[in-house]
Amino acid sequence: MSAFRMSAASLLRSVEAGTLVDRLAEHVRMNGSGAGTAERMSWSRSLSVLGRDLVDAGLDQVEVIAEYKLPLTSKRADVVLAGRHPRTGADSYVVVELKQWSRASSFEGSSTLVAVEHLPGPRLHPGVQVGGYCEYLSDFLGVAAQAPGLIRGASYLHNATDHDVIDLFAEPPTEQSRLFTGQRRGEFLDYLRSLLAPDPGAAAADRFLSSAVRPSHHLLTCASAMLQQRAHFTLLDEQRIAYELVLRAVERARERDGKRVVVVAGGPGSGKSVIALSLLSDLARQGYPVLHATGSRSFTQTLRRYAGRGSTRMQNLFKYFNNFMDARRNGIEVLVCDEAHRIRETSVNRYTPQALRAHGRPQVDELIAAARVPVFLLDEHQVVRPGETGTIDVITRHANELGLAVDIVPLHGQFRCGGSEAYESWVLDLLGLDGGEPTVWYGDGLVDLRLAESLAEMEAFLAARQQAGETARMSAGFCWPWSNPRPDGSLVPDVQIGDWSRPWNVKSDRSIGGAPGSSYWATDPAGFGQVGCVYTAQGFEYEWSGVIIGPDLIARDGRLVTRRAESKDPELKRRTAVNDAEADRLIRNTYKVLLTRGMRGTMLYSTDPETRDYLAEMVRPRRGLETRYEQVAPGVYERTNAPASPRRRNSSRPPLDI
Repeated sequence: MSAFRMSAASLLRSVEAGTLVDRLAEHVRMNGSGAGTAERMSWSRSLSVLGRDLVDAGLDQVEVIAEYKLPLTSKRADVVLAGRHPRTGADSYVVVELKQWSRASSFEGSSTLVAVEHLPGPRLHPGVQVGGYCEYLSDFLGVAAQAPGLIRGASYLHNATDHDVIDLFAEPPTEQSRLFTGQRRGEFLDYLRSLLAPDPGAAAADRFLSSAVRPSHHLLTCASAMLQQRAHFTLLDEQRIAYELVLRAVERARERDGKRVVVVAGGPGSGKSVIALSLLSDLARQGYPVLHATGSRSFTQTLRRYAGRGSTRMQNLFKYFNNFMDARRNGIEVLVCDEAHRIRETSVNRYTPQALRAHGRPQVDELIAAARVPVFLLDEHQVVRPGETGTIDVITRHANELGLAVDIVPLHGQFRCGGSEAYESWVLDLLGLDGGEPTVWYGDGLVDLRLAESLAEMEAFLAARQQAGETARMSAGFCWPWSNPRPDGSLVPDVQIGDWSRPWNVKSDRSIGGAPGSSYWATDPAGFGQVGCVYTAQGFEYEWSGVIIGPDLIARDGRLVTRRAESKDPELKRRTAVNDAEADRLIRNTYKVLLTRGMRGTMLYSTDPETRDYLAEMVRPRRGLETRYEQVAPGVYERTNAPASPRRRNSSRPPLDI
């Protein structure tokens, strides 16, 4: 991606000529962001001040990189100054965060959040903000890894006096988070002169902008230690084979200075994410540049919350598939693509920079190009949205077109649904996804599958399990509208079936009225009160799953058929986006995902009477194998003659797809 850069002298001349703001706005537009009136005004005022300060400090040849986009993120730093260190002669870089604030104070006593006059809500302390940028660049830029302390940072509140922002000085400064006000302009100029010589900085800027992007050895060492502390990963059979095969591919690619692609395919609960996190941890410990990526916001945010808990630096190892559009070829040694069935046809969306739209590359090509060893972990029956292309055939075809070898590792084990492989096969046959014929489920003593006569019964049963300390959730096909919250902030009970109604999970990542944000519906206990959709349930697990089968999947003439007209998914309602055959497959895949979330058991309810009769014929567990709980009073269930409990994971681990 191009950078907006010029010498400090050129910057000042552009300001004085009145052309800087328009040029910078066009650059930002070409790189995917619009520039509003407030931002344009900020550039006009702040960059003119900085340009004058640099020239007055005798640093007119220092290179100014404005609105610098941090690699593999959408974040932008106001300015990076590039030049030569006056004492050592080495490259030197200063990240500057410019603020027009005149008055700011601590937000409710916090040392890291501030309240700014005339601006709503809390803002991040500018020293903490610029310190985070410096830390990120130190962790991901090769030039910084080779020279610790190469990148320094400062925030410059050029409109403020010390008295008007006195609370901000309570946060101890570091070499990456210095704070200056307009009152301290002289100190700011001395600070810049101490880090930048009055020499041309263009060559240093070249090296900064062309630097390899990869996690630093120090970050990887910390990440490995943290992951090992979070959970102990035990790999069994095919899981261990997949893990070892990836390690061999990494060694072989490095020895031969080549590339190799690995695909790990398995059903829900087969251990894909255990493998992914084990690889991330162990490759990081060995010092290999490695990143984890998914196409799911909920899954990535949950990994950041649990695996990266307490460390922003650790959380930066978890990326999205569309973060690699402009990544350097083979810049990463290993890219672990978890939930790879979520790979899209393209990374382009409405926020994509114009400069990148022209390429039109398939997303799988971007992911393969980004790493010497890209690893794809997927379940082909979890493709649930139009435009998702993560299949073995697609990945293999693209790799072969590039002349790359592909290792395919199947996973057949089952660590969800009570460890029952028979149950997963039954679900596939019931939904007509693998060519088999539907059969009657008599039970196998591992998973508890039962039918609810009403939604009240389902909710009461699941609530009892939740109150007993187990995890339980209700989910449904996308057959009801999904409203925005009411003006008072409450959720609308859109899922209405007879006299029973509940809201969908929250649309955004912000909690509403006690309901958790969408990324945490499956993992936060407060998620029980809402109905989850496939997009928030996919990739997660809970002990008990209640599934509402909507009118988009009904039984007729002894088998299940789909009705896309009953779907409220906007993508499925547009026939230009997906044909009937594709819609049929996506609806069936949706219910396959929902029916395989429960670790211990699943309860089903269909809104269609004929479908309820059909399911009653297809689900007939023998007593003693499936009846784990009996209702002894309204809303009260007691465990009865159950077989031994299924294998369970270490409860300290996050409830991910493992």
